[in-house]
Amino acid sequence: MSVFRRMRDITVASLNEHLEQSQDPVKLIDQFLVSTRQDIGEAEKLRHQYASHTRQMKQQADQAAAMVNKREEQASMALKAGEEHLAKLALQEKILHEEKMDQYTELYTQSAAALQELDEQINQLKAEYQNVYSKRQYYYARMQTIQLQQRMNQRGNYSGQNVPGMFNKLDDQVSDLEYEAQSLREIRRMGQDGSGLSGNMSSSALDKELERLKQKLNNDKKE
Repeated sequence: MSVFRRMRDITVASLNEHLEQSQDPVKLIDQFLVSTRQDIGEAEKLRHQYASHTRQMKQQADQAAAMVNKREEQASMALKAGEEHLAKLALQEKILHEEKMDQYTELYTQSAAALQELDEQINQLKAEYQNVYSKRQYYYARMQTIQLQQRMNQRGNYSGQNVPGMFNKLDDQVSDLEYEAQSLREIRRMGQDGSGLSGNMSSSALDKELERLKQKLNNDKKE
């Protein structure tokens, strides 16, 4: 029976060691559960064979015991009848059946003990399976929590922008456009009400000032 235990690919002890190094504990636990189910199936087949063998040994021992009692009774009857020779023949067969009874009784005892040990191992395997299965549910829930947390963290990257700062910059741009529009409107009004160009200012001075402003604007564009 101990050989059967050593043949297992994954035990609970080795599972604990592998879990510490595994990146996917649920997958490892599933492998253990599949292996354990196979072990349970093989053990139950072996138990069925052992149970059948145990019943056969018990039957052989019982049959031999019945023959011992029968030959004992026949030997007594032969002696009562004065048939000593027949009594000896009956006792001779009794001795042979006693040996057979002792042999099969020993085999039955060994088989029954092995069957009991196998039953204990099957119960232990089933208990291990249930225990690990419950842990599998727990680790599966933990892995789901981790995956959901990772998804939430990924979405968190989009909310990391400086929203107030973005609108402050937009306010500055809109304010500049509003100031530009208002200035152009004031200049147009100056041209409409006749207060725009002064007759006292020479055209050359005005042209120079206009050229200076154009040059400044060009320099600002380059910068």
